[in-house]
Amino acid sequence: MREARMSAIGKGLRRRGRLMAQAVSPPRRNPDADPGSGPAPDPSWTAPIAPRLVPSPVFVLSSVRSGSTLLRVLLNSHSRIRAPHEMHLRTLHVRLSRSFSADAMRELDLDRAELEHLLWDRVLHLELTRSGKDVIVDKTPPNTLIWPRLHRCWPDARFVLLLRHPGAVVASLTERRQDPDPAAVRAEVLDYAERLDEARTHLNPHVITYEDLTADPEGVTRGLCDRLGVDWEPAMLDYGAQDHGTFRPQLGDWSETIRSGRVRPARTAAPGVELPPRLRELAKAWGYPEEDTPTP
Repeated sequence: MREARMSAIGKGLRRRGRLMAQAVSPPRRNPDADPGSGPAPDPSWTAPIAPRLVPSPVFVLSSVRSGSTLLRVLLNSHSRIRAPHEMHLRTLHVRLSRSFSADAMRELDLDRAELEHLLWDRVLHLELTRSGKDVIVDKTPPNTLIWPRLHRCWPDARFVLLLRHPGAVVASLTERRQDPDPAAVRAEVLDYAERLDEARTHLNPHVITYEDLTADPEGVTRGLCDRLGVDWEPAMLDYGAQDHGTFRPQLGDWSETIRSGRVRPARTAAPGVELPPRLRELAKAWGYPEEDTPTP
């Protein structure tokens, strides 16, 4: 009896000692609370591509402020095409939080990148299933910055390039932001333009312009439907009669222009907007007249 009592007292003292040590020692990082923790990926090994639930999604690649929300609602008005708000797949990450997690996944022919790809694919499949349609379109502009990874994730993905004159993009972005930094705005637009031109060169995209889309929405959407293998529908042009979800920041354009339910003419490149040489070069490569592209 006395031995059991002494053993209980000893356990209590040891437990109290551990608690006191934890109280005065620096807090240890919890790997489950830190998305960046866990083992580093093995650069010498890449997991094979797993089967996809959505083998051939459609991605609209564009700069910000290029009319991608207008294209989205026109497409979403089709009876077979689901084009939801911006999904920001690239911000969805998988965390391998233990030292053995990567080894366990490798035994299943999976690495962190492929696990994220499976998550992205599942999100698209869930949204497509809920809609009852059979073609899904993601039009998140920052996807343009990671187009090689999207192509690796979905080798059979279809890409649509939506171009807009860089001068008009700079003007629109400058107006939208509070206290904008002109140099930072031009640098951001140039970054998007460079990635778009890379995609234009390396992929086999269907290329349209915002200017053409607003000037001839029927002709442009007919050509796009033909590329996607669906019949064109007149209801696409009456997008205001359809439910496209909430228009709010971070999910796409939320201006009165898009809320109007009508396709309005595009604003031409602002004559006072000066562009650096590389942006002028890209605008010319995309077929925009040089007189629409002011020099610094």
